[in-house]
Amino acid sequence: MAGLSALAVAGKRGFDALTDGGRAEGATERRPAARWAMVIDLRKCVNEGGCTDCIAACDRAHNVPHFDERAHDVKWIWREPFEKAFADHGSPYTEDAFKGASLPVLCNHCDNPPCVRVCPVKATWKRDDGIVMMDYHRCIGCRYCMAACPYGARSFNWLDPRPRVKELNPDFPTRTKGVVEMCNFCEERLAKGRAPACVEACGEQALVFGNLHDPGSEVRRLLRTRHAIRRKPELGTGPNVYYLV
Repeated sequence: MAGLSALAVAGKRGFDALTDGGRAEGATERRPAARWAMVIDLRKCVNEGGCTDCIAACDRAHNVPHFDERAHDVKWIWREPFEKAFADHGSPYTEDAFKGASLPVLCNHCDNPPCVRVCPVKATWKRDDGIVMMDYHRCIGCRYCMAACPYGARSFNWLDPRPRVKELNPDFPTRTKGVVEMCNFCEERLAKGRAPACVEACGEQALVFGNLHDPGSEVRRLLRTRHAIRRKPELGTGPNVYYLV
């Protein structure tokens, strides 16, 4: 028994050396997992006024349906007035450039997502790289996640969305009635080494996407050199969408 115990301990040490539990002697240090984030330059974005190129690109890539009734809206990325998106930052002296301007908003892929905590069937979860995901087949339509999200970033399919998809993308799944959906940071494109659809579509390069764990990434450079704000950071959710002002 003593001999078997010694072998078990030795085996565990060897396994730990090859995983996150340790590092084999002479091996290079493991690089930290990516931590994806988006940076939006409001000076570039609001100058374009009513531009919706990023929204149109996202809708095409993810088969987002379009309903005539506003109550049935399904949205992954949309525009909100600055005063509504940043109610806690507004004042009578807010810079004129932002007064009355609209800006793109989307799921913040929070460090501490309340939507994940409340889902009773684990249909939504957070990956190691920070992306909050949805399992459309597991979702039971309870909408607890929608109630928990302080950003209104999730939509519910009250009706069958498939007949309302304008341009069907066969490479991305369609949803069904009774299912919640939201922005996924284009994880299917990241897996192929491509930027999110909204980022590619922005002609003004107002949307920048990258890895927060990479000191040399463009998102880190922008956050070092420009002042950025986030939506409702006081709630402790840790949003990963930053707005340059």
